[in-house]
Amino acid sequence: MSGDIKKTALVLGATGGIGGAIARKLLARSWRIRALNRDAAKASKNQPAFEWVQGDAMNAGDVLRAAEGVGLIVHAVNPPGYRHWERLVLPMLDNCIAAARVVGVRIVLPGNVYNFGPDALPAPTEESPQHPLTKKGAIRVEMEKRLKSASQSGAGAIIVRAGDFFGPGATANSWFSSGLVTPGKPVGTIKNPGRRGVGHQWAYLPDMAEAVAQLIERADQLPPFAVYHMDGFWDADGMQMAEAIKRVCGGKAKIGRFPWWIVPLAAPFVPLMREIREMRYLWKVPLRMDNAKLVAELGKEPQTPIDEAVRATLVTLGCLPEPHRDMAAAFVGSLPQRAR
Repeated sequence: MSGDIKKTALVLGATGGIGGAIARKLLARSWRIRALNRDAAKASKNQPAFEWVQGDAMNAGDVLRAAEGVGLIVHAVNPPGYRHWERLVLPMLDNCIAAARVVGVRIVLPGNVYNFGPDALPAPTEESPQHPLTKKGAIRVEMEKRLKSASQSGAGAIIVRAGDFFGPGATANSWFSSGLVTPGKPVGTIKNPGRRGVGHQWAYLPDMAEAVAQLIERADQLPPFAVYHMDGFWDADGMQMAEAIKRVCGGKAKIGRFPWWIVPLAAPFVPLMREIREMRYLWKVPLRMDNAKLVAELGKEPQTPIDEAVRATLVTLGCLPEPHRDMAAAFVGSLPQRAR
C-alpha cells in the first residue's frame, strides 16, 4: 500500500465475530482501526483500542464520513440477529462500495459456502459455477457480483470464503454455539447436526482473520478482484468436531443428535430457525472448498490445532473455566491448609 495513504482500516461490523477478529489482527500489525457503530460510546468501552465512529451502515453518509482517509474497508456487518437480512444486506454493501469508490480503496468481504449449489459439489474452487438453491445463497452471489463490478471502477475487493465459523467472538447464531453446545453451561450432551460419514467444513475465526490479514499485507500484488477459499477444519466423517469437543471436555460428554424435528415447527416464529432450515442441505452432503489458490498465494493456510481451537471457543462461551483461573484454583487447593 502506498506510503501516502494512512494505514487505517474502516471496519463495518467490528463488534461481530469475524469483523472483530480481523480488526484485532490488523491492530496487532500496527494498523489503526476505525469502527462504525450505532452505539459508539458503548462499543468503545468494550474495545477502547479502536477509534469508534457513531453511525449506521444503512446510512450512506455515515459510511462515507467514516471512510475518509482510510486505506481499506472491511465489510463484515450483518443486521442484528439476522433480522430482515434479505432487505438490509445489499443496501449496506452498496453504501460500502460507494464510499470505497470515493476514497479509492479495497473492500474486504468475509464469504462463505452459500454461493454454491449442487452443481459445484463436492469440491468447489473459486471459479466454480454459482447456482445456489437458497435465497441467502442468491444474495451472497449478488454481493460478490457487485464487488466484482466495483473492482473494475476503482474499488478493489478481497473475498475469503470459509466454512461454518467457530471461535472466540463467534456469534450466538453460529452452528457451534446454537447447535453443538449450550453457551454458559458445562457440556453434558453434544448435539451433532451432521450425519455420520458426511464431511463438513468449519473455519476457526482467528485463522480466517490471520489469512485475511496476510492477504491485506500483499494487496498490492493481488488482482483487483481477488477471491480465495479456506480449507479450515475439515470434519471428514461428520463426527470429528463433536469428538474434539468431547475430548476437550474430559471425555465424559455424550454425543447426541441435533433435534432437526423442531426446526420446521419453530421456523415461522424464530428468524434463526428459518436460517437453519434453509441451510440444512450443507449437513446432508459433503462440500469442501479447495484452498489450493490460497496456499499458492500465502505458502500455507493458517491452521490452529483443533483441540486448541475448540478449547478457546468453549472457554469464551462459558462452557469451560478460563485456564488461568482453573490453574490458580488447583494451585491453592494443593497448598497445605496453613499456607492458604
